[in-house]
Amino acid sequence: MEEEMIAGKHSVTEALRSGRSINKIWIYENAQKHLTLPIVAEAKKRGVVIQHVDKRKLDQLVPDVQHQGVVAQVAPYTYAEVDELLAIAEQKGEHPFLILLDEIEDPHNLGSILRTADCTGAHGVIIPKRRSAQVTATVSKTSAGAVEYVPVAQVTNLGQTIDQLKEKGVWVVGTDVDATEGIYDTEVFNGPVALVIGNEGKGMGRLIREKCDVLIKLPMEGKINSLNASVAAGVVMYEVLRRRHLEG
Repeated sequence: MEEEMIAGKHSVTEALRSGRSINKIWIYENAQKHLTLPIVAEAKKRGVVIQHVDKRKLDQLVPDVQHQGVVAQVAPYTYAEVDELLAIAEQKGEHPFLILLDEIEDPHNLGSILRTADCTGAHGVIIPKRRSAQVTATVSKTSAGAVEYVPVAQVTNLGQTIDQLKEKGVWVVGTDVDATEGIYDTEVFNGPVALVIGNEGKGMGRLIREKCDVLIKLPMEGKINSLNASVAAGVVMYEVLRRRHLEG
């Protein structure tokens, strides 16, 4: 299988720490030593080849990503199965806490959501195979390496996946500006929950909205009345975490 590139200090550091298979690391030849030393030390420990190169070479390797002077060639990203995400929750003795993304197309949003998912203890993220950002170097960089720790499942049909989760006792909660119930009023966050975050422009698709057990909205006090998808996801994820801390 073809190798992939990841870039940025956090992405490469976490890939090394998590044990992801790394073929080679390129480091900017004039990079400040104290910034690259931890990566060099970890790479040497694992026997990964390091090459010091000029900035132009790094720009060529990842033309669309801010690489911070570090690029790595890694094994292709391995997507998880939905059952594996549920198994992680079971192993931890916790109620499942999953994030379902309904056609989130911006890789920066996906990366930000993965970063917050890691911080809030979510057991995994589920994305559709079509019309959705996939895990790329940009996603890895934006996630600050969280992509190495938060499993992502890729599914053919998000609607069918929702049905399967409901059969297993998971409450599916959609975020929707027209919902009547507020984020702070709902009682579903303490149990097994899957949060659905809709597309950046259109929100959730009609079918996905209809499959949700509960629709909630965020309180809006300002003039704009809408949030970036990854910010909205973060607010809801932290409310789930807060409720679970109160219960615990």
